Amino acid sequence: MAAAFFHPQPPLSDMPRKRGRGTKKGRKPHKGIYHPPTQIIGAGDPDSIWNHMHRFTQWQVERDYSHHTIDARERTLRVFAAWAAERGLVRVQEITRPILERWQRHLFLHRKADGEPLTVRSQLAHIHPLIAFFRWLARENHILYNPASDLELPRIGRRLPRNVMTIAEAEKVLSVPNLDLAMGVRDRAMLEVLYSTGIRRAELVHLNLYDIERERGVMMVREGKGKKDRVVPVGIRALQWIDKYLADVRPDLASGADDGTLFLSTYGQALGVERIAEIVREAVNDSGIGKRGSCHMFRHTMATLMLENGADIRFIQAMLGHADLKTTEIYTQVSIKALKAVHTATHPAKPIRSRVAGSAGEEAEALLALLDAEADAETETEDV
Repeated sequence: MAAAFFHPQPPLSDMPRKRGRGTKKGRKPHKGIYHPPTQIIGAGDPDSIWNHMHRFTQWQVERDYSHHTIDARERTLRVFAAWAAERGLVRVQEITRPILERWQRHLFLHRKADGEPLTVRSQLAHIHPLIAFFRWLARENHILYNPASDLELPRIGRRLPRNVMTIAEAEKVLSVPNLDLAMGVRDRAMLEVLYSTGIRRAELVHLNLYDIERERGVMMVREGKGKKDRVVPVGIRALQWIDKYLADVRPDLASGADDGTLFLSTYGQALGVERIAEIVREAVNDSGIGKRGSCHMFRHTMATLMLENGADIRFIQAMLGHADLKTTEIYTQVSIKALKAVHTATHPAKPIRSRVAGSAGEEAEALLALLDAEADAETETEDV
C-alpha cells in the first residue's frame, strides 16, 4: 500500500527551546509562531484539521506540557492531516471512527524503505496523539462526539530488554574513552553516571553543577519525564570521575557566561541528546562486545543487574522515575536514605559483600519490559 508522503513543516507553536535539547552545536532554535502556508489544504478554514492542530498545540503550551510531548504529537498530527487531505478530508467534523480505523489499517500495512512493517509500538505512537487530539476537540465542543473514544488499539506483547550488558561487558565499554584526552575524561564521567544512576540521556543533558551532592552521594534529576524532579543515588566511582572531570577538563571548556551545565561540548555549550547518543554508541561499538549501543542500554543494564543482585523492585522504580507499573497497583514511596543503601549494596560497579537471594518475579519482568518500551519511544523515527 502506498504511503502518504509528507514533509514535516516548522513547528506550529512558539514554544521556547532549551539549549541542549533537540539543538546541535549551537544552532539557534526556531522562534516565532508558525503560520501554515497557503498551499496547505484547509488553511483558510477555521474548522480545518490544520487550524485545530494549531489551537491544540497552543493549548498544550499554555498548560505547560513538555516540549517533547508537544513536538511528538505535532509531528504525528501533521502526518495524519496530510494523509486525510489526500483523501479529501479537510475538516475535523469529517473524521469519523471508520476513517480512524482506515488510518490504523494504513499504519499496519505500511512498509518502510527497508521493506519492514512498522512495529506495534510505532503504530501506537501514531495513534495516541490522535486520541488526545480528538478528546480535546470534544471537550472544547469543536466536535459533537469523539470518534477516537472507542478505538480498539493493537496489543503489545511483553518482552524483556534487548542487549543488556553483563558486568564484564559494561566495564569494557567504560574503559573505551582515551583518558589522555580531555574529551575522553569527560566521556568516561558521562558513561559512569549513566551506568551508576540509569538516568535518561535528556536528564543527563540537563544536569547542573549544583545537582550533585557528594556528601550524601546523591544527584538531583530536575524535570525528568513528566516534568517530575527526583533524587537518585550515585555511586562513589561515578562521583570520582565527575570530580576528575571538574578538576581537569571542565574549567577549560567553560567560556563566557557559564550557566552551570555539568557536561559541556568543546564549544563550552551543553551537549545535545544526539551527541550524547553518538558518544555512547561509539563507545559500545569500539568495546567489541558485539552489541548495539545506546544510552538506554546503560539504563537497562543498571536495572537488570541490580535486580539480579537482589534489589527490591520498588527501589528500582524510584531510581528510574517510574510512578507505577501496570502490574503494580500501588507505588510505595521510599526514602532516599534507604534507596542509597540499596544502591550501594547491589550496584555491580562496587564489590558486593553479600547478595540478597530471590527472584524479581513478574513485577521485575514488567519493569524491564517497560524499559524496553521507553527505548523504542526514544529511538523510533519511522515515518508514514
